[in-house]
Amino acid sequence: MKPKSSPPVTREMAAKIRYLKLNKGLYNHQIASMFGINQGRVSEVMTGKKFPDVPPAQGDLFGTD
Repeated sequence: MKPKSSPPVTREMAAKIRYLKLNKGLYNHQIASMFGINQGRVSEVMTGKKFPDVPPAQGDLFGTD
């Protein structure tokens, strides 16, 4: 049986991931759950391995502010 893989992270997702981590203080597992990806993808974005040039998103992303 092939292990389930995460969907690819997009530039838009990377911006939202950075926003949620830096501005909302969410944990990697919380962010991963919101996007349906694994924690490793969140870590790759936050360490700059993926999309190092994408800044955090601005404003109210999900209607929660």
